[in-house]
Amino acid sequence: MTPKHHPTPLSGGDRKALKKELGKARAMTGILATQSDELRAKGDALIRQADRLLAESWNERMWADGEPVDPSPTVDQAINGGYPLLQIECSRCKAPSQVDLAALLHPPTTFVHDLASRLRCQKCAKAGRRPPATLLQLTQRPRIVPPED
Repeated sequence: MTPKHHPTPLSGGDRKALKKELGKARAMTGILATQSDELRAKGDALIRQADRLLAESWNERMWADGEPVDPSPTVDQAINGGYPLLQIECSRCKAPSQVDLAALLHPPTTFVHDLASRLRCQKCAKAGRRPPATLLQLTQRPRIVPPED
């Protein structure tokens, strides 16, 4: 983009005034850009905190009510809030499992409670059954599952 052209005034006083105003405008652009960056960083931090609180609230309601609670955070909100994993349990064999929300092929605007009917137990699928999974909670880090004998 070409810089804006300001015609040079004929008198010396006007040239000095124009130079002074252009200097002020250029200095102000730097100040405003810095303030914009700071506010954007604060806003991103607040959104991350709000997403974390939404995920924690949903986890508490899931624990208290024991069923997929609507409304739930979206996949994108859960990941942004620091809860990238979803703990599930097979409704048939009760095998616990974790799903990485970032690896799902669903749009990031999908609500977590809508995933209940789409997730299936891999262990039961090998036996020819496809029972739906029961959603338990969102988690921050992987839970270590002991190996099966």
